[in-house]
Amino acid sequence: MPELPEVETVRRGLAPFMEGATIERVELRRGDLRAPFPRGFARRLAGRRVASVGRRAKYLAIDLDDGNVLIIHLGMSGSLRVVAGSQTRDTSSTRYHAVAKLSAHDHVVFHMARAGTKAPSMVIFNDPRRFGLMDLVARDKLATSKHFAALGIEPLGNEFDATYLAARLAGRTAPLKASLMDQRIVAGLGNIYVCEALWRARLSPDRKSGTLATRAGKPTEGAARLVAAIREVLEAAIAAGGSSLRDHIRTDGELGDFQHDFAVYDREGEPCRRGDGGIIRRKVHSGRSTFYCPVCQR
Repeated sequence: MPELPEVETVRRGLAPFMEGATIERVELRRGDLRAPFPRGFARRLAGRRVASVGRRAKYLAIDLDDGNVLIIHLGMSGSLRVVAGSQTRDTSSTRYHAVAKLSAHDHVVFHMARAGTKAPSMVIFNDPRRFGLMDLVARDKLATSKHFAALGIEPLGNEFDATYLAARLAGRTAPLKASLMDQRIVAGLGNIYVCEALWRARLSPDRKSGTLATRAGKPTEGAARLVAAIREVLEAAIAAGGSSLRDHIRTDGELGDFQHDFAVYDREGEPCRRGDGGIIRRKVHSGRSTFYCPVCQR
């Protein structure tokens, strides 16, 4: 599933093409994705101007001029691409290539128009596994919507620091990895980047979460290292266009590059890059593979 860096890469690519443009019409090529589209979805979007393209956790949040927000979740295999005139431009680069016909997995087409340009454009949502999601939510109800109400804070926001993390982890006996994957604590983190951040912070995924807080609930030195590591790995992944393992591609059709910088993820049996003699191990937590170094992560 695309994690925060992959979704942020898509957001940054879509923004120059969608912001300020008008959705002329929406073509629904099937009746649902993971869930049915909202009633009157295509009709309600027709004629709306896009004010901004944002992100919350792993969701895209496209702010419209009528006070509603178009919510898009990419699911397991969803992607978005931009088609302009007779050429397509996937949205994170300046690279163009010939437009192919709509494929069987191109489920939603947003026909866009921009003042001062004659060539129509499209934003196409492709999703082979159909685990994606689209919804319309009133802007003033966004924070309390079913999508966002339970989400924790953003790991790249100013509120996320060692004091916050320690307060949320104090007294918890769950493994540290499980707590970091809990979207109610930190929103947007997923399996890949939690494994990588824990390695950077030299913390075991099996460590009890509460050990990152003192008895008084104050952050330990490990908590400070972990917050810094989470920020560093997310920022590096965004700069690299995300990680491409199975389904994620950048919106220029190229792969993300961060998978080449993995220190532990998907490196079972390989030596730790710290040169400490450790061999990367894999274990399963809640059905998800965890990769770590048993020597340097404590």
